[in-house]
Amino acid sequence: APPLPARAVHRVLDQQLGTKWRERFESFDDVPVASASIGQVHRAVWSDGREVAVKVQYPGADEALRADMRTLSRFAGLFATMMPGADVRALLDELSARTEEELDYRIEADNQRAFAKAFAGDEKFLIPRVVASAPKVVVTEWLSATPLSAIISGGTREQRNRAGALLAEFHFCSPARAGLLHSDPHPGNFMLLDDGRLGVIDFGATAAMPDGFPPVLGRMVRLALDERFDELTRLLYDNKFVLPGRTVTDEEIADYLRPFTDPIHTESFHFTRAWLQRVAGTATDFSSSTFKTARTLNLPPEYVSVFRVLLGSVGICAQLDAEAPYMRILSEWLPGFVEE
Repeated sequence: APPLPARAVHRVLDQQLGTKWRERFESFDDVPVASASIGQVHRAVWSDGREVAVKVQYPGADEALRADMRTLSRFAGLFATMMPGADVRALLDELSARTEEELDYRIEADNQRAFAKAFAGDEKFLIPRVVASAPKVVVTEWLSATPLSAIISGGTREQRNRAGALLAEFHFCSPARAGLLHSDPHPGNFMLLDDGRLGVIDFGATAAMPDGFPPVLGRMVRLALDERFDELTRLLYDNKFVLPGRTVTDEEIADYLRPFTDPIHTESFHFTRAWLQRVAGTATDFSSSTFKTARTLNLPPEYVSVFRVLLGSVGICAQLDAEAPYMRILSEWLPGFVEE
């Protein structure tokens, strides 16, 4: 997005941090280092000498985004024709609720504090600490590292593999360790430090998972791996992953899932764009039997964030062309996957 002029940024800081906000900084760079859909980031030095990132929300961005979500909701009927029987309204309500949380930077700050505490001193992950927060401004420690977007375009094989493995592990271990799931799988939100750790920023989109990942997900993956599709089909019905009034057979589930289960059939899997394109092509081929099966399946609203993250994480690994020990990560962190 076009950056907000300095004068407008100063007005937001006056409102959020007080008119004497400059006394809290040794210096503040009026030129943003990044700008996005609802806010932009400035580099600054806090009064104690720490380099910090200052995230400032655009004036009016909250109302504009709410208007967008209301407009989207008006298309619920159209979406329902593409997903017959699905509770589209419930899915849109869930997305709206998560979007509303992103507009309050105090919630984002609390999420980041929880992650920073859970991963403090970790040898694999680094979460910058929060310095100050307000509804439309959040100040965090500055993180200097190589973003995954840069590794995607020009990283070494070692960087690609390490970044892919750490990204997958972070998403699977966070619910167990922090009770939260970072729900914005975007390459710009993850960085690789020189010491090999994965740095993570932007905790506006975060799903609360106080009890960790639902064990039913791990159970589903295990049954798919073992090709026990009769049990898997019953589990899908029991947990409302099949639309009411629809019928799906064990064979149809088996045919539908096989293209997606490649990463769990070997100890280490090489994620590539070609593999992802093949899987996506199969899933969206209107004439295929798998697409017909997909029209009988449902995504319960409570799983929207989970699937957004899992699909996004796999997408980034494919962009990285990374080889990652997916099976080991699942075995360690996905409840229900390792059977007694």
